[in-house]
Amino acid sequence: MTLRQRLLEGHVIPAHPLALDRNRKLDESRQRGLTQYYARSGAGGIAVAVHTTQFAIREHALLEPVLRMAIEEWRPTGGIAIAGVCGKTQQAILDATLAQALGYDAGLLSLAAFRDDTEEAILEHARTIAKLIPVVGFYLQPAVGGRILSHNFWSRFVEIENVVAIKIAPFHRYQTIDVMRAVASSGRAGEIALYTGNDDNIINDLLTTYDFNGTPVRMVGGLLGQWAVWTRRAVEILEQIKQLKSKVPSEMLTLNAQLTDANAAIFDVANHFHGCIAGIHEVLRRQGLLDGIWCLDPNESLGPGQLAEMDRVLAAYPQLQD
Repeated sequence: MTLRQRLLEGHVIPAHPLALDRNRKLDESRQRGLTQYYARSGAGGIAVAVHTTQFAIREHALLEPVLRMAIEEWRPTGGIAIAGVCGKTQQAILDATLAQALGYDAGLLSLAAFRDDTEEAILEHARTIAKLIPVVGFYLQPAVGGRILSHNFWSRFVEIENVVAIKIAPFHRYQTIDVMRAVASSGRAGEIALYTGNDDNIINDLLTTYDFNGTPVRMVGGLLGQWAVWTRRAVEILEQIKQLKSKVPSEMLTLNAQLTDANAAIFDVANHFHGCIAGIHEVLRRQGLLDGIWCLDPNESLGPGQLAEMDRVLAAYPQLQD
């Protein structure tokens, strides 16, 4: 079975913590014990040297020993092994090369070092790393070092051949939908596995089918810090969800995601809600209830690109409209 096929099956993938002793030194016995716990709990993968492992391990010369210990304990399970790939391109190349040499299946691409760079620069970075190791994209929330990335970015990111999965963790419904829609539109929904990293919405993410113009996409599993604890129960919950998918009134969850997508256009999320009132007025104008979209402030109007987004969602979701 290929890596893509294994990822698409959907797994519990804990984001592996770092075990330290009271002197803040690596506790090798407990570090190995954590990996063994995830194996005994039935996790389908582990993610090491990621945010939960503490990015600072690189500054303390712990990256190689932590990665090595984890893969030594994990390899007998046959599960998926993912290593964090961090920093600017030269550092990320070192991370990816080390992970590949140790036998990791893929690299989770942290973009925390690119908070002030252009999206084009980030895409070029991703293409470079994807030549070295299969890449798991990572949408990390700004509160813990990530940044907001546009729908256009994700549409281009999923065109990178060696992207095998995306961890979606903006903790934000609008931004989550940006990624889901990009994958649906790409034609690669059967190739790129989608994993929730939204610790604030885990079960809803896994139950929801996102449907964009007849193209359904789902999150199949989770790569989560939350699943670094209570891991056996997480495995049971994911299995329950897989069994329930045919029984849950999923059309309402789908409708919820569609309404959020439509709301993002009407409220002009892409422009930080600049055109939210004008967007409401525009819908009412199209219904014949208003004559125009004027506001008291003449500068308060539709945001750049908002009209095209509204055209898109009004065409896509007639079931939401009066």
